[in-house]
Amino acid sequence: MVEEGGSWPSRLFNGSIMLLIASNVVAIILESVEPIYQAHTALFQDFETFSVAVFSIEYLLRIWSCVESPNYYRPVKGRLRYMVSFMAIIDLLAIAPYFLSMFFNIDARFLRVLRLLRVFKMTRYFQPLEILMQVIRMEAPVLAAAIFVMLVLAVLAAGGIYVVEHDAQPEAFGSIPAAMWWAIVTLTTVGYGDVIPVTHAGKMFAVAVTMLGVGMAALPAGIIAAGFTREMQKRRKMYQSSVREALEDGVITKEEHEQLEEIRKRLGLNLDDAQAVTRAEFSLLTELKGSRCPHCGERLFDQR
Repeated sequence: MVEEGGSWPSRLFNGSIMLLIASNVVAIILESVEPIYQAHTALFQDFETFSVAVFSIEYLLRIWSCVESPNYYRPVKGRLRYMVSFMAIIDLLAIAPYFLSMFFNIDARFLRVLRLLRVFKMTRYFQPLEILMQVIRMEAPVLAAAIFVMLVLAVLAAGGIYVVEHDAQPEAFGSIPAAMWWAIVTLTTVGYGDVIPVTHAGKMFAVAVTMLGVGMAALPAGIIAAGFTREMQKRRKMYQSSVREALEDGVITKEEHEQLEEIRKRLGLNLDDAQAVTRAEFSLLTELKGSRCPHCGERLFDQR
């Protein structure tokens, strides 16, 4: 019921959790408006207690039932391994602020920010978000390298602008740490304009940094986009293999069609992509049925 999405109890359970997550996000946002919070403090607190109770039960149910998955089949080690998985950590963070506030005096504003982490629980129910998180995990080393290069360039840009603008604007570029703000907003092409170079050398240096930043700021986005494309291609090939298995007898039965639909949803493919893959496999099958060997004339496809 908690993991499979085909049965009506599972759909009801997952739909209720999704609705509760969305309601929590709205409640947390409204809590930040002080007049609303003061007028309905008891309601917000009761709703938070109810939400934590439901999320806690869900968390325990997922830990208990995770051994049904081949990845976590061992009773103890499997559950411990599941507890350190990404989604299990998100589930734990969703309830941790409530229990932390029982033992520690934590600023309410900080608690609200921590509770907003519940929105990441939506990742389990929206396939595109799951694909995006998978891509980020796969591309983490490359993204880390790109971020490191950005930090190096920011330090070099701060040092350069400090050298050329220090005498003209000691209040804005009095030190390299003070110049870091200008370097970061310029490299990321945000350019707030609150701190700008005034000397000719500083302006020329700023042009070079801005042009360099245009390419560097787009680098992480390009890495994620390329990784997303590769992941979708891999998932299409997986679906294609499933379609080929279903077409081994030359026809897709109703049961096979339902299985393919479940596979499509699990892989996060849209209906048009799945239909295109299926049509291509049908065309290939039809072509093979009519093909003959150029040497002996025998059919290349056994129609029995």
